[in-house]
Amino acid sequence: METDRIELAEIIRKYGSSFREEYYIAQHSKKVLNLISSCRTSKMGGHIEKCDCCGYTKNAYNSCRNRHCPKCQNRTKEKWINNRKKELLPITYYHIVFTLPAELNQIILLNKEVMYNIFFKSASQTLLKLGRDTKHLGAEIGIISVLHTWGQNLMDHPHLHCIVTGGGLLESKDKWVEAKKAKYKGFFIHVNIISDLFKKKFLFYVKKSYRNKELIFLGKIKELEKQNTFQKLLNDLYDKKWITYCKRPFGGAEKVLEYLGRYTHRVAISNNRIKREDNGKIIFEWKDYRHKNEIKEMALNPIEFIRRFTLHILP
Repeated sequence: METDRIELAEIIRKYGSSFREEYYIAQHSKKVLNLISSCRTSKMGGHIEKCDCCGYTKNAYNSCRNRHCPKCQNRTKEKWINNRKKELLPITYYHIVFTLPAELNQIILLNKEVMYNIFFKSASQTLLKLGRDTKHLGAEIGIISVLHTWGQNLMDHPHLHCIVTGGGLLESKDKWVEAKKAKYKGFFIHVNIISDLFKKKFLFYVKKSYRNKELIFLGKIKELEKQNTFQKLLNDLYDKKWITYCKRPFGGAEKVLEYLGRYTHRVAISNNRIKREDNGKIIFEWKDYRHKNEIKEMALNPIEFIRRFTLHILP
C-alpha cells in the first residue's frame, strides 16, 4: 500500500535499529545517522526566531549541521561558493574527472581516510606535474577538487571532479602563461598521459600505505593481508586501463560557479529524490546514464537503502 512521501531522517528513525542489528557500523557512522535522524527535532533542542520588522516570534528546532544531512547543506554550500568566487579568474577553466577501478572499492570502504587522502594527493600531483612540464604548459596551474563517492543507484563509485585553470604562473610568479586551446578532446594534455601518471602515483601511495601497515583488511578482502595476494592485486591494477575523463571546457568563471552550485556539498541522496515508501520498499529516483539519462525509479528494502547511504559517510 502506497504511503505519503518520506525523508531520509524518517527512514533512519524507523529502520535504523534494524539496520544496526544486521550490519556492523563504525562509531563515526553511528554518530552521523543519529544526528541526521535527530535533525530539527526536540532532541536537538530549539531556539526562538523573531521577525525584525513586526516582532513576530516562533519556536524552531535546531539543525544537526552535519555535512551528510540533506537538510543542512545549503548555507554551508553558499559560504563555500562565495569563498571560491573570490579566487576565480576571468579565464577558461577545464573539467577533469578521475575514477578508480572497482577492484579498489572494498579497500576504500574499510580505509576511507587513508584512501581518499591518496586519491586527492595523486590527482593533484598528477595535474601539477604535467602542468609544470614545458611540453604541456611549463607553469603552476590552479585546481579545485570535489569528491563524489556514489553513483545514481547509491552504490559506491568514487570519483574526483577537478576544475583546472587554463593556464598558470611561471616559477618566478611574475607572468601568466595561457594554455593552448583544448586540442585533446577537452583539455590541453592528452587524457591517456593523465591517466597513466595518475595510476602510477595512486598505486605508489597505496603500496606505501600497505608497507606502513596503514591499511586494514577484513571480511571478503582479509586475504589481502598476505603480501603475495596484495602484490598480485597491484600487478593486475597496473595492467588495467584506468579511466579519466576530460569534459568540455567551462569557458569562464560564471560557468564554473554554476557548476559548483550544482555539484558541491551534495550528499549521496537528497530528500527530493526519495519519492515514497511503498509496500515495505523505499522508492527513489535515479538517472540511468547508460540509457540517455533516462529518469527511473528504484525500489530497495529500507535496510539496504540505509546500507547504501552509509557507504558514503566520510571520516
